Amino acid sequence: MSRFDVVVIGGGHAGAEAARVCARGGARVALVTMMREAIGRMSCNPAIGGLAKGNLVKEIDALGGLMGEATDRAGIQFKVLNRSKGPAVQGPRAQCDRDLYSAAVRAILDAEPNITVVEGAVTAVSPGFVVALGDGSTLHAKAVVITTGTFLRALMHSGETRTQGGRFGEPSAEGLSDSLRAFGLELGRLKTGTPPRVAKDSVDFSRLEEAPGDPVPRPFSILTDALPQPQVLCHLTYTSDAAHNLIRSNLHRAPMYSGQIRATGPRYCPSIEDKVVRFADKERHQVFVEPEGLEHPWLYMNGISTSLPADVQDRVVRSLPGFEQATIARYGYAVEYDYVNPQQLDPGLQVRGVAGLFLAGQINGTSGYEEAAAQGLLAGINALQFVREENPLVLRRDQAYTGVMIDDLITLGTEEPYRMFTSRAEHRLLLGCDSVYERLTPIAERLRILDRERLRRVEARISRIARAREVTATPLTPDKTTLEWLREAGLSLSEKSSVERLMQRHDFDLDAFLMRAGTALPKVVSALRELTEEERESVVSAARYSGYIERQRREADKVSADEELRIPATMTYGLPGLSREMTEKLSSIRPASLGQASRIPGVTPAAIAILRMHLRRSVDVR
Repeated sequence: MSRFDVVVIGGGHAGAEAARVCARGGARVALVTMMREAIGRMSCNPAIGGLAKGNLVKEIDALGGLMGEATDRAGIQFKVLNRSKGPAVQGPRAQCDRDLYSAAVRAILDAEPNITVVEGAVTAVSPGFVVALGDGSTLHAKAVVITTGTFLRALMHSGETRTQGGRFGEPSAEGLSDSLRAFGLELGRLKTGTPPRVAKDSVDFSRLEEAPGDPVPRPFSILTDALPQPQVLCHLTYTSDAAHNLIRSNLHRAPMYSGQIRATGPRYCPSIEDKVVRFADKERHQVFVEPEGLEHPWLYMNGISTSLPADVQDRVVRSLPGFEQATIARYGYAVEYDYVNPQQLDPGLQVRGVAGLFLAGQINGTSGYEEAAAQGLLAGINALQFVREENPLVLRRDQAYTGVMIDDLITLGTEEPYRMFTSRAEHRLLLGCDSVYERLTPIAERLRILDRERLRRVEARISRIARAREVTATPLTPDKTTLEWLREAGLSLSEKSSVERLMQRHDFDLDAFLMRAGTALPKVVSALRELTEEERESVVSAARYSGYIERQRREADKVSADEELRIPATMTYGLPGLSREMTEKLSSIRPASLGQASRIPGVTPAAIAILRMHLRRSVDVR
């Protein structure tokens, strides 16, 4: 029997983060994966980030995680989505080379001496955390993090064909679900899917729209000085009536509509079958044509995820402009798999009532690499804290999108694959990428999981931004010289002001300001020029939206008292005045704080008032 502090089961995006952060914290870690070369593999879209998802990746980087680093090593097109809008709803995204990304994750993990990669299938996890492998060997751990993705009793569907497996060419994990049930966990079934891949040399790109990245690509990680890979074009095409008619006439052969699949699929990333049925009035749907890598011969058809039979997929793909002669290199398919109702977890992603057992990723009902990685990092941190016998980390909703996601999952549960959106965060003005290092890196430093170079860079960034904010607050007097160079910068001034006040105006152009103000305000210009593009945008947006940010901060502070009023794990809810319904809801979810209790659907303000009074009396008595 091999002994470890932490055993991480699964080498996907969640497992990689969990293993690395535990190792960084000094724990001896076994990372169990069915195939070593599949560690960090991108099962579906070869891209990282996007709206809200990009924020999760930046939060991972601020807390010392690896996803941003791997993305920068493998990124072949970088783009900030929603650039025309405020920073709260912008989202960095990178198209990646699929093979380079997986190689980068493996290299990052291989650099950690405290990680032992164990190749094999886990057949059972017993109380006391004895992890049994298919070859008869066992591992013993103080804590276990399960990050099995879509592999629990996984079944792949392509038309009428069904095959065991959680990903093309990779087997299903058949025994672990029974262990989870033995721990008292309730399991359900979810479905996900992937689109066909098309041979690149069979496509007429002259008939596609170009979809370029940003002229100056912006990296994800604060550790990145330069992006090593060439930047490439993506493309865009559209479905038509011909494709829609083909799909409608073959719905009886689609597993989601024939009754072959009964699990719930992702609402916000539907299959092309779902799109044609649910949005019957739409004449066309976008298809983003994305390279799988710099040298990879395939294209990823983002927007037509499908499990239709191969002959139908052939005809649908060839109905797309530019794809008339296309060859499908791999057909799309759906995957049905077990997941755990996340309401059975505490805010640290630990299974309630099973100390030391943590779950992260798609096993908790989420979809997406970014959601999985953020959970894996938090579960790993809390497994590490469990081994250290120290308090778990719980991120608040006003502190991180990761906190919003975990609170949503454990409080509301999910019956469909959960995806992160900016609209899920009531305090999203506080959660932009521009402030992520200031918010979260001090937490990682306190937890002793941060490398020195990342900390040095974050401290330097905070210092540069603080200096820039200080000098931009310098008063401006509307004398003749000032008015002249302001006019050249496209600005006017009628009263005493400051550069910070000018930044709040919608006609403020930072590039024009820097070009014209050099001789008049050398300290201001020097301080701003020291910043990266991302940091300059942070300074401008902090000034421009300061009133809104301050208002949202006050709103968050109002509810913080309820968030800080903790509910003991041993709490019994048979309180005078609480109805049976309220008692059952609270007893089932067992909220960790009064704030979480207030977000449980159906729990009334009156019930919260009773609970608040009881908790405050208990505190006073102690």
